[in-house]
Order: sequence, then structure tokens, then C-alpha cells
Amino acid sequence: MQRELTAPTPADPEDGGLPVLPELSARFAGAAGRTALEPVGGGPALRAAACGYWERRGLWTDPEHVAAAPGGQPMLLSLLAAAGGDVLLTRPCASWYAPLARLAGRPAYHAPVPAECGGVPDPFALLETVRRVRAEGGEPRVLLLSVADDPTGTTAPPELLHEVCEAAVAEGMLIVSDETWRDTAHHPHGTVLLSPAEMCPEDVVVLTDLAGAFTPPGWPAAVARFPATERGVELRARVLSTLDALRAALLPPVAAAAAHALDEPEPVRERTAAAARVHGAVAAALYRALTAVGALCRPPQAGRQLYADLDELRGDLAARGITDSVELERELTRRLRRPVPGGHRFGDAPHTLRVRLSTLPLLGTGEQARLAALAAADPLRVPHVAEALTAFDTAFRELTQAGPRPTGTEGSPLS
Repeated sequence: MQRELTAPTPADPEDGGLPVLPELSARFAGAAGRTALEPVGGGPALRAAACGYWERRGLWTDPEHVAAAPGGQPMLLSLLAAAGGDVLLTRPCASWYAPLARLAGRPAYHAPVPAECGGVPDPFALLETVRRVRAEGGEPRVLLLSVADDPTGTTAPPELLHEVCEAAVAEGMLIVSDETWRDTAHHPHGTVLLSPAEMCPEDVVVLTDLAGAFTPPGWPAAVARFPATERGVELRARVLSTLDALRAALLPPVAAAAAHALDEPEPVRERTAAAARVHGAVAAALYRALTAVGALCRPPQAGRQLYADLDELRGDLAARGITDSVELERELTRRLRRPVPGGHRFGDAPHTLRVRLSTLPLLGTGEQARLAALAAADPLRVPHVAEALTAFDTAFRELTQAGPRPTGTEGSPLS
């Protein structure tokens, strides 16, 4: 079974995130003078805050079943190293999953997602992939899924998630549920989002990278919730051992800010809600622009990403010398003047014409610009956001040789 090797996903130096909340900056600054190291796995305050966070979402948690790390990557690397065996991923999946599996020495295999969402595999495809891996002498032990998905920006229906979890547990697999984006649902009151840990509490490790919804990317912090079982205790101990070997402990100022964010005081809740609303509005506008030119795209529901498939436009793109996702990435990056990673970075075959698009760059590049977008009743009418959306629409229409953009706002994909 094929496993893809790709160069690192290009990063946009201006995509550092939204402006930092003053309350978090104050907590960070207040801990800057601490000389004692934060314990590997997180100190009592951070782990207690993580427990409160999960309990408010229906997952009772004891601090002894929690671990923290400086970001989702070292946490996932330690988890995969500790769990052993082969890893099953979705196709597509977050760009950092497969490289970390390789780094941990774990073969990784992809199972396709169903038509309605990304982040979880099709249950029948999952079982078929397990059968094929075993037939080749492999030992599938870990299923890594994402209930609110990067790269597709979709959420998994509860009934589908239940089927997938039941299938994985029946095959003796540990489920690692990446829930980094679960608090970024664009319409939280209309989105039912459950954790696999609610369905299979003895077989699920929950991983949350706080940079998804709570803390700046420059302050890396992630927490993991382990099953309250003998297996979970042993797994957590092995994870802590790996984190200790890597010296992967949080800096005290980051730990203080992360604990405060996980307590979810009112300013944090308001910022999370405002960010989800703004990213949702921009994602919906991008979705309309993409579908207007004939691209296929699942309607975005959470996070800051969309995943577009331009295969229906292959003829027009081929006339411009674009025949795969590598060339599509290069051309869109040139036209939009920011990184637009191709589908080959997310587990899709290079010959596909798929790209992941981010909403964050369209909110502006400076703190004041992004604050203005967050505060606006209609972020699409903020001048710099509207200008960025127009540039996006124009770039895709020119690239695909679609007809001229309609005059006025009536029927426009950006309206």
C-alpha cells in the first residue's frame, strides 16, 4: 500500500493567528519570572484546568489521566511511539500526521473518507484497509481521526462516528481523537459534535492542540486525556517517558496562559465565539466562490480551512500547464501571494487537483486589521476583507477560464 513522502508544508509568516487577548498576555507576563521548570506532562494547575474543560463537554476526567506537551506535534509523536503498531489515517488528513508516524517508526496507511465529511474514515473502507494491512503482515493498532477536520473544515455526523468507533474497537485498535478544532464550529447551536471518548471511553485518547481555538501558535500547548483504565495508565506513563526524553515540557508562562484559557472565562468564550463566526463567514464566501467556478468542495462547518477539488476543471487547468496538485499549489501560491498547499500534502495522490485554503489570511495581516474583522457585524463588508475575497474570486476565475464575474452583488458568490 502506498505511503506518500512530501516536502514540508509551506508556512505563511503572516499567519500567526488572531491578536492575543490581554488577559492571556497578562497571565503570560505574570509567570515570566518563574525559574522552576514546568513538570513534564504539565503541572497541577494546567491539568486541573484541562479536566474542567473536558467536564464541561461531558467527559469526566481526573488530573492523573491528563498530560500536557508544548504543542500537538510532540504529543502525537509520543502517543504513536508509545502505542506501537501501524497507524491508520484518513485520506485526506492533517499534513503533520503521516510525517510524525514515520518519525515514530510506525507505518501509516490511509482510508478514504465518506462523501459527506472528512476527518473520519468510511467504516467499510476502514475495515477493508485493516484487512489489507494484516494480509501484508502489518499490525494496525491506532486509528487517528479528527471530529472537526483539518483540512476539510467539516464535522462528522454522530451516527457515522459511532459506526467508525465501533468498527475500530472491534478490531482492537486504540482511537486517537484529534479535537483541536471542536470549539470552532461556525454555527455551534446547529452542529452536533460528539467525542469518540463519549462512545468508547476505554479505547480513546483525546488530543487537543490549544492553538486551534485558545492560544497563539507561538505559545505551543496541547493536552491529552487518557482512558481511566490500566491500559490508559500504562500508555500515559510511556508518553511521559518519551516527553521527558525529548525535554518536551511547557514553558511556565505558556502553561499559565494555557491554564487560564482552558478555564474559559468570559473574555475567552467571547473571543472563541467571535473567531468562529468570522472564520465561518469568510469560509462560506470562499465556498460560494469555489463552487461558482465549478470546483467541488464540502460545505465548511468548523475551523479555518476548506478543501477544494478542481478535477472537474482539469481540461482548463491542463491548458495552463497544470496537471497535478504540485503544479496547482505552485500556481495558486503565485496568484494569491501566499502558500496554498496542494492535496499531496494531506495524503491525496499527487495527480489529483486538490488544495487546502485558509480563511485566516483574508482577515488581514496586522493586529488592527484582524481586530476590525472580529468586531464587525458583517466581516465580509470590512474593506480589506472584501478586497481579499475579490482577489480570491478573480484568481480562481482567471485560472479556470470561467465567465466574467456578474455585476452587482445579486447572485455573486461573495454576497
